[in-house]
Amino acid sequence: MPRRSGRARSLARSPPIATATGLSTASTPVTVPITRSRGRIAHRRRPRHRPAAASAAEVTRARGFARRAGWIVAVALVTWSPVTASAATQQAPDSTAAADGAVAAAIRASAPAALEPFYRQRGFWPLWSRNGLPAPQAAALVDLVDTVAVDGLDPDRYDPSGLRRQLAAAQTGNPAAMARADIALSAALAALVSDMRRPHIDLRYVDAGLEPAKSDALDVLRRAALVPSLAAYVRGLEWMSPFYVGLRRALAGQPDLAAPRIAPHVALRDYDPATPPRIELDRSDRSIFGAPYRSMPRGGVAAPEPVSNVGAERTRLLRLNLERARLLPGPWTPHIVVDTATARLWYVDGGAQQGTMKVIVGTPATPTPTMAGMVRYATLNPYWNVPTSLVRKNIAPKVVSGASLSSLGYELLSDWSADARVIEARSVDWRKVAAGELEVRVRELPGNGNSMGTVKYQFPNDDGIYLHDTPNRALFAKDDRHFSNGCVRLEDAPRLGRWLVGKTLHARSSDPEQVLALLRPVPIYLLYFTALPTDDGVAYAADPYRRDDASIKQLAAR
Repeated sequence: MPRRSGRARSLARSPPIATATGLSTASTPVTVPITRSRGRIAHRRRPRHRPAAASAAEVTRARGFARRAGWIVAVALVTWSPVTASAATQQAPDSTAAADGAVAAAIRASAPAALEPFYRQRGFWPLWSRNGLPAPQAAALVDLVDTVAVDGLDPDRYDPSGLRRQLAAAQTGNPAAMARADIALSAALAALVSDMRRPHIDLRYVDAGLEPAKSDALDVLRRAALVPSLAAYVRGLEWMSPFYVGLRRALAGQPDLAAPRIAPHVALRDYDPATPPRIELDRSDRSIFGAPYRSMPRGGVAAPEPVSNVGAERTRLLRLNLERARLLPGPWTPHIVVDTATARLWYVDGGAQQGTMKVIVGTPATPTPTMAGMVRYATLNPYWNVPTSLVRKNIAPKVVSGASLSSLGYELLSDWSADARVIEARSVDWRKVAAGELEVRVRELPGNGNSMGTVKYQFPNDDGIYLHDTPNRALFAKDDRHFSNGCVRLEDAPRLGRWLVGKTLHARSSDPEQVLALLRPVPIYLLYFTALPTDDGVAYAADPYRRDDASIKQLAAR
């Protein structure tokens, strides 16, 4: 196959403008379906075949069509005649392309400056039209606009009545009317996505690159143009997290979730430190978004309460958790979610959840903080820097009783700096350490019993919080998994590593602290959900850190 220029390759990915010309080829026209891999867009390899040369009549038709539509593409069509389609667009009959081509010509003549770059990049091809008439995604967007009060938005900002009038006018088949409707719908989608994604509660971003910024209209529309089905994308609010979509449906009184489900039911109950909630794995559950929980309060298994019976208090709780879910990216962005209320982790990519596992998080006395960061490193054969409270309570008394620090699997460091040196254990008065009169830095050596296990995943933050393996597997069988000093222990650290780097992680040797920088840093969100969407409507979890009341008041005060 002759090598094509960048411009020819660009035209090969354009909407099906050449179908109206009737150009023929010696074999099936080339298509370039778009696939997704870990958040990237990948074009499949084109078949190696040589198209037949276009006839003079075909060239004339191509040039005439290009002039009518306003595209200067005739030369490229002559030199490269196969027609290609995007993932969202199949080849259309000549009449369909001609009708949409007329709409495209009208868009070219009337596109506003703010949207003109988006339309120009797609040859002014309409986004909301099929065969010159409104496509299903147009009605889907208008229907969505009618419901955005549940998102805390004003429907009138997006003018649903005006959009319906424009669609009614476009139903006549008038290209200019369809062009006006297409532009109006694109503007409405860009504004709606930007508004819906804007957070209403605060979160600490330990990586500046994750801080929310106003959505760019062109980026919103480019993403929408790439999805396999724009109608499904709009109906499913696929720019929002599935956590958000499920809670939104529950809040709107639609318990029959068509969106991915997060968890089966967890009953709402007050948190009592003396009798913590028992949340256990229900292995019979097959929900798509699978954090399979079932609450076991004192009286036995609690039946889920229908959404229609949810009172004002629970409605406030739903709205609070909806706002927490608004902080998350959409499912097409690779990311990790840790829910510290129910001690569960999910990892998401490619439009869907890719996996989930139990975790162990901080106790109510040492809670895991909420934050967002970027997982940038994996450390194999890690040390564990023992908290000073545990050095005082667990290690110092053993040394005072005659055990050597090295026999216990620990070593003493000179200070807490990055370049601290190992010093002799006998240089410290361990009686003072045991009495709390002296604080020292002790770290556990790598090995089978190391509290970090074989690997830890780090997202730089001032709290020293990270994800890590653990040799203590028994705690994962417990219903309440709030046991750590703040860090997050993983039920299956190797599986998470395979998702992060695409292969099983192995240490090169027995050397400690082998650091692997991730080629693709992944956002991580440590959040706190006390309500999650389920197959039955909504699941309510306990509030182990006692955060809900204050958060509800802060949200009401905004």
